[in-house]
Amino acid sequence: MPPDPAVTHDLDDIWNRLQAALRQAVPDSTYEIWITPLQPVGFDGEVLALEAPAGIRSLVAQRFGRLLDTTAAALLGPEVTVEVQSSTPARGKQPAGRGRGTDAGADRDRRRAERTDGTRAVVPHQSQPDPLNPKLTFEQFVIGDANRFAHAAALSVAELPGQAYNPLFLYGPPGVGKTHLLHAIGNYVRRYGSGLTVRCTTVERFTNEFLGALHGGHIDRFKATYRRNDVLLIDDVQFLEQKAKTEEEFFHTFNALYDTGSQLVLTSDRLPRDLDALHDRLRERFEAGLVADITTPDPATRMGVLRKRAHHDGLTLPDEGALEVIAQRITTNVRALEGALIRVVAFASLEREPITADLATRVLDTLYPQARKTVRIDMEQIQDLVCDAFSITREELLGSDRSARVSWPRQLAMYLAREHTDATLPAIGRSFGGKNHTTVMYACRKTAERLATDPDALATVDDLTRRLRADRQD
Repeated sequence: MPPDPAVTHDLDDIWNRLQAALRQAVPDSTYEIWITPLQPVGFDGEVLALEAPAGIRSLVAQRFGRLLDTTAAALLGPEVTVEVQSSTPARGKQPAGRGRGTDAGADRDRRRAERTDGTRAVVPHQSQPDPLNPKLTFEQFVIGDANRFAHAAALSVAELPGQAYNPLFLYGPPGVGKTHLLHAIGNYVRRYGSGLTVRCTTVERFTNEFLGALHGGHIDRFKATYRRNDVLLIDDVQFLEQKAKTEEEFFHTFNALYDTGSQLVLTSDRLPRDLDALHDRLRERFEAGLVADITTPDPATRMGVLRKRAHHDGLTLPDEGALEVIAQRITTNVRALEGALIRVVAFASLEREPITADLATRVLDTLYPQARKTVRIDMEQIQDLVCDAFSITREELLGSDRSARVSWPRQLAMYLAREHTDATLPAIGRSFGGKNHTTVMYACRKTAERLATDPDALATVDDLTRRLRADRQD
């Protein structure tokens, strides 16, 4: 295959292209352990120099040297090789391929000679790399109570684009599976959609391409790229805030697609109504279809995620002890859960130890200390304590009074209920006079923001938390 004609000597661009190709060539766990730590430090037209932590440099060179060479050759030209060097204080100051010593030169010559038979990694080139990750499918998605509704909605949209729910708006905290469902929809439509066109992007990429089109004078081409699709998938729409020109263009893109029956799927870290900096007309369009939330994974879902990842990566486990330790320690999101598993696997590989509960505990002790034993706290206990602390009645706390005297204690009580009970958002809302779950989410977010800037509020929460635990233990 001829080298990519669009290649430049921009180091970041070269490394991004190489990473994309390598990600397709090796399992996810292998990529995270051995490829992610590498950093590009130089390219002189013939040798691409990569820097690796000293502890893994030799292993990377031995295990992946030929793969790195053949992939780089396919992208950059047949004479290009990759050199893996240890991290040094003088990083990047020495030109790649110069003065590395005879061993490095001999190694490069040997690897070049191995390629003279014409066999080389085939790395397809696209002028605009497809951001759809083929590994993020519905089959690989672990369903649990926290994401069941969102998964069902996403599958319906994939099966009937433009007919089931349009737009579909998925929201929730980072790392809980929104992007996975977004890519799963795209992959499903690509495979079973009888030729329907799909474009998946992020707001950041949409913004960069829009600004580039404005400055480059090819805005019509940009519009055609985004408006001539049967399915448009947009990740992280909260980043449209404070981008007036991009928001305006996105509004017209949204309308153009919606009016022709094309499917739109959007993700965000919060509800449309909480995207305060967006224009009302765009928020209203986001809410016009189906809005589905994904919350933090429950224990059963966390174990399911770990089992599926271990099976996918072909891990050999003596038992599930290590997975149970990880699931206990990591409770916030799927991304952190998989990251912890990767750390444990990497440590086991380097130390040549089996992946056991003891090893997982040792690896995670410094990063995720063992949580203190949970003290069971009920909703009424929280409400009584907050009423007493702020001198308000239970009727006021559970009522609809929005004055500052009552609204702050109510928000604080909902926040404490979310932090110290196992109740779901809808259950908390019902306990506070029949409020809906979006009101609870808003209260928790506002309280968290206030705690970050108001020392008095933080002191109040700390005091109430101590009293809650003390009362329960008594």
